[in-house]
Formats: sequence, structure tokens, C-alpha cells
Amino acid sequence: MSGALAGRVVVVTGGGQGLGRAYAQRVADDGGTAVVADINVEAGEKVAAEITGTGGTAVFRRLDVGSPASCAELAGFVSSEFGALYGLVNNAAIFSTITMRPFWEIPIEEWDRLMAVNLRGPFLLTSALLPALRAAGDASVVNVASDAVWLGRSGYLHYVASKGGITGMTYSMAHELGNDGIRVNAISPGPTYTEVPRGTVSAAQRQAMQAAQALHRDAGPEDMVGVVAFLLGTDSRFITGQVLSVSGGMLHR
Repeated sequence: MSGALAGRVVVVTGGGQGLGRAYAQRVADDGGTAVVADINVEAGEKVAAEITGTGGTAVFRRLDVGSPASCAELAGFVSSEFGALYGLVNNAAIFSTITMRPFWEIPIEEWDRLMAVNLRGPFLLTSALLPALRAAGDASVVNVASDAVWLGRSGYLHYVASKGGITGMTYSMAHELGNDGIRVNAISPGPTYTEVPRGTVSAAQRQAMQAAQALHRDAGPEDMVGVVAFLLGTDSRFITGQVLSVSGGMLHR
């Protein structure tokens, strides 16, 4: 086995579609074992099968990141099956299904479910996986934030608030876990387009966001996976507590 992640096990949440699917594939391409974790069994199993079908190593496990019991179950599987966990990508989030509306019209049930997945989920899962991450000795946690925080995007305040929380969580986790040899960083993508439909973005909005970037083109999974792979690997062994904007130089106000 060769590659920057050879012999390393990495959990990717939300691995059944979109960017999570791309991250899991990159882990396998770099020689690692991708644990594809997703609440959607059919989608997650399909991604794991895609990876193994092309010669990579992957396994699917169902996960509801908002459930403490589900996170504990995944942690138990990782510890018994692999012992040590070298990487965790906290990617799972509610976003593409959001109906844009003023914040005062957001139903409290929608707020609570989004926060349970987007913000509480990374807290719960990272906590549950700590024994396996500590056993690795040089593990890396990569959280997924969003440049929507710095842009002050309107229409989905709960999503923006959740990703602002991820940014703060990244800084604190890095300091709390440094003595364990666990690095914690985040990537902060700008608008990124995958196979997942983005009904909340009109053609005019898409053009306006592209015009605000220094690189005037749309971003896709191929623009994100290399940064995540770098943060997971040993080339970034002295980088922690950082949030890397991966937005093509989008202007922030």
C-alpha cells in the first residue's frame, strides 16, 4: 500500500454524497481506509462499494451524528475493528435541503435539528472517538466550516450560526487536544457545487458569487479534497488550530 495515508483509518461523516463522498474517495486514493459514515444507508453503501470496486479500502457504517448513541456505536466499531483512528473529517451537515427565509421565520424544530447535526454532531462524535484518536498518537481532525460566516449570508441564519460555532470549536479543540498529539483544523469552503442539487442558489446569485472571487470559476469537490488530504496527512504535522479558507479568494466584507 502506498500514498500519503497508507495504512491509516479515516472516518468521513456525510460520506454518502457530495463533498463527503469525494473526501472518502481521496482517503482511499491516498492509501487509507475510509470509514464512510452516513445516515443514508443506501447512499453510504454505494460509496463504499464504489471505492472497493476501484481497488480502494472502505467500509460503511450508519451514523446519525446528532445521536449520542449512534456516535457511541460508531466509536465502538472503530475501536474494536481498527484500534487506532488517524483521521476524522466532520463533514456531515444540513444545508442543501434548507428553505431560505428570514431568521424570525425559521421553525424552532428546524433550528434544533440543524444544530444537532451541524454543531452538536462534531462535538459528540469527536468526543466519542477520542480513545481511538489518542491511540493513533498523531491523529488529525478536520472540521468543515463555511465562508458563509464571513460573508454574513442571509436566508439561513441557523446554518451560518452553526458554522460559526464550528470555527470556534476548532480553535478550542486544538488547544485541548494538543497534548494528545491530535491536531484540529478546519476548512472554510466558499460556494462549492457537487452532484447534490442546490435549489437555493439562482443563476444570478451563482454569477454574483463567482464575480466576488479572485478566481472566476465555480468550485467543485476536486478543489476541496487536496486541502483535506493535506490536513489529514503528516505534511501538515505542525499545523493545528487553523481555519483555511478555500473559496477562490472570495471577498469578505
